Amino acid sequence: MSVPIRSAIERVPGGMMLVPLLIGALIHTFAPNAGEFFGSFTGSFFTGLAPLLAVFFFCLGATLELRSTPYILKKGGVLLGTKILFALVVGIVVGRLLGEAPVAGGIFAGLSTLAIVAALNDTNGGLYISLMGQFGRKKDAGAYSLMSLESGPFLTMVTLGIAGLAAFPWQALVGAILPLALGMLVGNLDARMRELLAPMVPGMVPFLGLALGLTINLNAVVKAGLLGIALGLFVSLVGGLVLMTADRLTGGDGVAGLAAATTAGNAALVPAIVAEANPIYEAAAEQATVLVAASVVVTAILCPILTATWARRLKRKGNEVAPDKPGDNAEPDRQPTTSPNAAPPATT
Repeated sequence: MSVPIRSAIERVPGGMMLVPLLIGALIHTFAPNAGEFFGSFTGSFFTGLAPLLAVFFFCLGATLELRSTPYILKKGGVLLGTKILFALVVGIVVGRLLGEAPVAGGIFAGLSTLAIVAALNDTNGGLYISLMGQFGRKKDAGAYSLMSLESGPFLTMVTLGIAGLAAFPWQALVGAILPLALGMLVGNLDARMRELLAPMVPGMVPFLGLALGLTINLNAVVKAGLLGIALGLFVSLVGGLVLMTADRLTGGDGVAGLAAATTAGNAALVPAIVAEANPIYEAAAEQATVLVAASVVVTAILCPILTATWARRLKRKGNEVAPDKPGDNAEPDRQPTTSPNAAPPATT
């Protein structure tokens, strides 16, 4: 007896990431103590997103040649710079309208500059690299090692005008890059190691999706209501349009830009940290946390759909990115598959 599980999942845009993510979110929402109940390896998986990402980065790095490093820096720099600039412009405009306090009443009650900036300033790295593994260039996925600079409250504080109240530890920067760098080292020293590790990149996508979903509580959307959903839509739609445009203007096809238009799960922690650093934001912090958490959920669901739809449109119109130049990875950036959601075949 054969059950076409993969085919069914791949009919959903971004399904290899999105379907496991939704399953994980449902488990976390309705059985939040399941990990503690089962314990052992099952329990560890419920909190194991970080080590999974480390392994994914290592395997991904093994598929990249050292000569592609300038490309990674360029791509990461474009996406990171665009996100920072966009959040800064939005923060300045909204800040002049709202100030530090949240909106007191009406349909926008609870909305604040803090919530908007925090939602814009941190990319969901697991989702980004997983989507790149399915629809984009391997080198584009590696760009997140530079984009990880936006993680945490620092850029949000700078955007809000609280410069100097948060430091970015050098250890965190090195830790974000180290797995990718070690993978690149191993893959470039031994081509057979690259052949061994490359198939794990697409194979890990559903596990990353499930682990990410296990950190998401769907109640956040209900609590935040339409305002939280609207914030998530703004991040993915407006932010995605800006990032896609920047990506295309610098030689990309826009897929990486759309995949970066998300809010990371740890961004929900930023409002409380900012309020602790500057009490003027205390009034906005609690509601901002709920709104940002809602944006995490909405962007995690919407971003794969937008990215898959755009990638499918490019494929249909024959506008796929040309194969890498010799020495930058021998395979084309986007391999032909039976479905736009299918994971790319391994590098050999």
